[in-house]
Amino acid sequence: MKTPALVTHFDRDADERKAAPDLAMSALMRRLFTYTKPYGKRLRWLYFLTVSRAFLTTMLTWAVAAVVNGPINSGSVQGIAWGAAGYAGLMIFTQWLFHFRIRYALELGEAVVHDIRNELFTHLQRMTMGFYDRTKLGRIVGRMTSDIDAIRIGVQEVVFVGLVQCGTMITGIALMIWCDLVMFGVVMAIAPILFLLHRQFKTKAGAAQRKMQESFSRVTATLAESVNGIRVTQGFAREEVNAGAFRELVLDHSQFNSQAARTQALFLPALDFVSQIFMALLIFIGGWRVLHGQMELAAVVQFFFLANLVFDPIRSLGNLYNNSLSAMVGAERVFRLLDAKADWKDDAKAVVLPRSAHGAGCRVVFDRVHFSYDTKKPVLDDVSFVAEPGQTVALVGHTGSGKSTVTGLVSKLYLPTGGKITVDGLDITALQSDSLRQQMGIVLQQSFLFEGDVLENIRFSRPEATIQEVVEAVGDLGFLDLIEALPGGFHAPIGEGGAGLSQGQKQLISFARALLAEPRILILDEATSSIDALTEARLQKALGTLLKGRTSFVVAHRLSTIRSADVILVLDHGKIVERGTHDELLAFEGIYRGLHDQFVQAAEA
Repeated sequence: MKTPALVTHFDRDADERKAAPDLAMSALMRRLFTYTKPYGKRLRWLYFLTVSRAFLTTMLTWAVAAVVNGPINSGSVQGIAWGAAGYAGLMIFTQWLFHFRIRYALELGEAVVHDIRNELFTHLQRMTMGFYDRTKLGRIVGRMTSDIDAIRIGVQEVVFVGLVQCGTMITGIALMIWCDLVMFGVVMAIAPILFLLHRQFKTKAGAAQRKMQESFSRVTATLAESVNGIRVTQGFAREEVNAGAFRELVLDHSQFNSQAARTQALFLPALDFVSQIFMALLIFIGGWRVLHGQMELAAVVQFFFLANLVFDPIRSLGNLYNNSLSAMVGAERVFRLLDAKADWKDDAKAVVLPRSAHGAGCRVVFDRVHFSYDTKKPVLDDVSFVAEPGQTVALVGHTGSGKSTVTGLVSKLYLPTGGKITVDGLDITALQSDSLRQQMGIVLQQSFLFEGDVLENIRFSRPEATIQEVVEAVGDLGFLDLIEALPGGFHAPIGEGGAGLSQGQKQLISFARALLAEPRILILDEATSSIDALTEARLQKALGTLLKGRTSFVVAHRLSTIRSADVILVLDHGKIVERGTHDELLAFEGIYRGLHDQFVQAAEA
């Protein structure tokens, strides 16, 4: 039996399958070009240069045809010289305009991509936690990289090169009509065939491009998870198994790429074949008309030059069409992410949580609160309690009992699906989220640090804080000597995710970061579980002072962090089954007493 790998679940991601029906290419183009509005002057110049390029390219071909049909046909050496000189001058001018056409197109494409990336990042910052619970990191990275790069190509190349080719075709058609209607009728017979080819190719190529880009998202999602979980992978010797699963995803992506390539490999030769067939017809009909005196040989040669103004752009447009499909699929996926709605957002009438003059804690009330992540399985069921200002509320219980969910609701990362939560008498749904969180400090079990240095990470909660304030915050914790002992002290470099520091050191920085914010509400979610006993003993001395006056919610498995709590809430399957002080719950001899005995046995062991 095949051994399953940790990464294979990415194949079952269904976010793309649940997406809205495919958007029309015209609608996507209109929306995409709204991003060019701030660059109207450059866009207008670009349109002018594009039209000029199409016209002048046609004129170059017309000039050659005119020299052949005129001076060369009549044997005028002077006429040939003037024709060559005129062609050279027109060619130089055309190439000069071509330089600016390319330059402005590249600059416009970069500007559009810049704005879309900024808009997408800002949108992601505003999404609620439920969105990130459902969405894989690699999929977001895929939108921000490969999909937006496809849009860049669409703006820089497809649109304006396509306009040049279409303009060349239109101008060529006008000249062919003026030159000979009969021969033009032969050329126009190609239109229905091209329409059928386009229709057939669009369906297959569009599906192939979508599958290819979706498979790339699965590859990036797996890569992101694998890198983040490399310690676990190597710790359980799963390198080969995960590598095998990744090879399967890469193989799928390669197969989808090959499918798209096969579709294009059919379409482009078909276009070229049709073009060559009609060129053969033009040779036959043109030759027959010359032999019967209905057309001069020079006029036939001139018409062949003009015919290339139609057939060559057809081949170029065929090449561009594949890129345009990729760009539109990328735009479709980016716009769907931009259109994704947050699970909730602050009401327009939301109020600011007033600040206390002395930093006193808030009064937090849970009134018959219910919560579920997916509406199927309740996580909290009829939870009610009051946390008075300055109180420390400890949350204990077995894994999955709902402890961290309570802290997530207090910090308004989620909203209750039933019941009511108030902060200082104000319904949490009526509070501006930023005003609440700016008065909170949070330390999690696995704290995240950003790349930079120690000082920058501590200041993350209050960027305007002075170095002296940072030093005082660390000093209040009693860890100033530990920070100063780092190579570089407060300027010690920190790698991505806190690389270069021990878990305990990262937690100390997280404590300082939280306390620098001067929070009225403090949340410690198993914040000391990664700190060694000696460090924890030092921390306990500071916690009494730090928690004083603040409303604190402490999720912990260590007795030392909850023994002195004002209220201990024991949760079991989303319900509060016991509440009271440490001594009261021990005397009750219920679930807490059992947990207490387990703590003691674990500590003695």
